[in-house]
Amino acid sequence: MPYNNFTREGFAAFKANASAGPIQMLNFVRLREQAVYDDGTVATGPEAYAAYGRLTAPLLVKAKGHVVWRGQMEQMAIGPEDEVWDLCFIVEYPTSQAFIDMVSSAEYREAVVHRQAAVSDSRLIRMAPLAAGQGFATDTTD
Repeated sequence: MPYNNFTREGFAAFKANASAGPIQMLNFVRLREQAVYDDGTVATGPEAYAAYGRLTAPLLVKAKGHVVWRGQMEQMAIGPEDEVWDLCFIVEYPTSQAFIDMVSSAEYREAVVHRQAAVSDSRLIRMAPLAAGQGFATDTTD
């Protein structure tokens, strides 16, 4: 089952999670070859996603969010071999409310039309940032 937008229940659960401090949103995005617009606009998936990016860039600045990591998928090392992502990135927001305000704005609703036309499947995972270091299994540097 492809995913390209919040469900009503998922967004309600996101809003109910009132943890303090910054959040990081891990994004995996698979683009369509041809975008699918309700109004018949013709564009490739990458062109439509680029339009989404241009329109949301000032909204991200307004929300005081920023991209903290981007990477290009090379190979699925562990997991379904057919699960390939065109875009992989993490965006940090100062609070969950900053993200909620951004995606609830009229400007975002105009921009997200391009995302929905461009994306065939995606994953959006909310994370609480932790300190970076040597180890990854615990708080120690083992």
